[in-house]
Amino acid sequence: MSIFKIIFFGLVLILPLCLKAEDGSKLWLRYNPVSSEDVKSRNIRLISSADEISNVAKEELEAYWGKQSIELKLDKSQKRLKDGFIIQGDASKIQLTAYSSVGLLYGAYRLLELQHLKENLQTLNIVEIPSFDIRTLNHWDNLDGTVERGYAGRSLWQWEDLPGKLSPKYEQYARANASIGINATVLNNVNASSKILASDYILKVKALAKIFRKYGIKVYLTANFASPKTLGGLVDSDPLRKEVKEWWKSKVKEIYTEIPDFGGFLVKANSEGEPGPQDYGRSHADGANMLADVLKPYGGVVMWRAFVYNPKADDRAKQAYDEFLPLDGKFRDNVIIQIKNGPIDFQPREPFSPLFGAMRNTSQMLEFQITQEYLGQSNHLVFLAPLFKETLDSDTYAYGVGTTVAKITSGTFRDNKKSAISAVANIGLDPNWTGHDFAQANWYAFGKLAWNHQLSSKQIAEEWLKLTFSNEVDFVKPITDMMISSRETVVNYMMPLGLHHIFAEIHHYGPAPWYEVPERVDWRSTYYHQADSLGIGFDRTIKGTNAVSQYFPPLDSIYNDVKSCPESYLLWFHHIPWDFKMRNGENFWNSLCYKYYSGVKEVREFQKTWDKIEAYVDPERFRFIQSKLKVQALDAVWWKDACLLYFQTFSKMPIPYELDRPVHNLEDLKNIKLDMKHHN
Repeated sequence: MSIFKIIFFGLVLILPLCLKAEDGSKLWLRYNPVSSEDVKSRNIRLISSADEISNVAKEELEAYWGKQSIELKLDKSQKRLKDGFIIQGDASKIQLTAYSSVGLLYGAYRLLELQHLKENLQTLNIVEIPSFDIRTLNHWDNLDGTVERGYAGRSLWQWEDLPGKLSPKYEQYARANASIGINATVLNNVNASSKILASDYILKVKALAKIFRKYGIKVYLTANFASPKTLGGLVDSDPLRKEVKEWWKSKVKEIYTEIPDFGGFLVKANSEGEPGPQDYGRSHADGANMLADVLKPYGGVVMWRAFVYNPKADDRAKQAYDEFLPLDGKFRDNVIIQIKNGPIDFQPREPFSPLFGAMRNTSQMLEFQITQEYLGQSNHLVFLAPLFKETLDSDTYAYGVGTTVAKITSGTFRDNKKSAISAVANIGLDPNWTGHDFAQANWYAFGKLAWNHQLSSKQIAEEWLKLTFSNEVDFVKPITDMMISSRETVVNYMMPLGLHHIFAEIHHYGPAPWYEVPERVDWRSTYYHQADSLGIGFDRTIKGTNAVSQYFPPLDSIYNDVKSCPESYLLWFHHIPWDFKMRNGENFWNSLCYKYYSGVKEVREFQKTWDKIEAYVDPERFRFIQSKLKVQALDAVWWKDACLLYFQTFSKMPIPYELDRPVHNLEDLKNIKLDMKHHN
């Protein structure tokens, strides 16, 4: 977009030029088609043997590349590149070299991105190799078209129309993923229906796989562990029983007959009521290895989730570690343990899961959540790259200083057969794909960090803004600053200083620190904050549940000591007195109040920042985001009032007098019941 700046009575007025109506459907792929003059001035030449994927790379460049000539070349001596590429060239010609055809495709998208960002393309010497082998989106989509924790409309997958009718959205989806280096997709919910493995559904999946294949994307499915019984009619699904193994062997053969490049299975087992090997007295390793053995002849992998918890343990945060660490070294080499970034459940802030690095003889992969289940869903602007980076860059000390989560999962410290990273998708049928235009940035950020975990949040935000909205510095700088601070803002107005999981249950939208349910203690908000007349917080020190012992030195000692524990995790690891003196000299209660109020203030500043850049954004997206920020500001006050008024019933201390008084009454807030049936 261009703008005019004129001086009128001493004032600089910014007038928009040619702002086109936008619905957000183009994501960050707003390339301008090449002109006839550009076609004459360059030549796009594929000098290697053509295949489906390299042809797509050539077609993308022919459609949108408006600069010098390009040669696309496969070099089988460059095995180190994996899916990566080399771009070299000058003002007359560029050579794009890759080991694989998908590397050519990724290189083509990188060139188009650089062109759109208006980078200097006269002297290029770029080498990019992906950080992770498998870079996957996990879709929590159900076969009935609903999406669990989905806030962008119904499922992208139109199962009732497949395989005969193919939505154009499928190819658009594949193209968007390929443009940011994502090469795998799990189509169905981790709370899986066995029906996805039925023969008619395999043919539906085959139709999708054919579209995705030319964009270098492999299809995976979540397998319900009870499928031999529920789908195959066997008496049980005991993984060590011969008939069960034979059923899976036959089913896997059927899948690979139809989909030769099928990636494998994701499995959620013995968690939240889902079936698993423990139903038959078997271990997670027994279950995972049985599936791994039948997949291995085809090159398939098992991604076995470590998200397990039950109401009997003394601390939910410890359960995955306690259950999986004894199994270290017992998994096949084509099993990868998929571990959520934190030990609870995708909270706005958690310390990294202590399983990372602890399982020295088992491949591990990260699981992030792009969909904003606990972060205001599709109503709140929350840029998640800082959250992703916080985990990736966390030092576990498993092999000494510098043993970051990123290095452990990408295979730096052990020879993983395949390294992998995943994130729960936020994609639906809404025109803008994600329910909030800025939520697109989180899909983009995950892909970029899966490709190169060393990128900074700022770099990703700036690139996404320029590709999605405008290159103008007066737009990019303030909105980048807003995006970078947004995650900390939401922590401040929701759950600062280590508070966690005090959401309204079921839908997880809005505060309910008072929430209690009789049947399970670990579903109660009160279980997580432990507020009483003495203080607040979950004691995980050696005098409490001793969760600190699951971390390597020196972290165990740092977290255990209230004097050295980072204040951002204070209530995660400690039960803090209300009058505890913080490092800034304030008592704890006042510090908690200031955090909540700062979150509210920051969202109001976001509103002002957005209003100031109106000239740079099309009216449709400007007004849409403006309305979302209004909701977010109201929600921030809701969170602040609900939490402080409730916790004040324990602290018996006044809210600092220089702060505005709460605008709600506690009993009114407790009575709020949201109808989430149509909440997106």
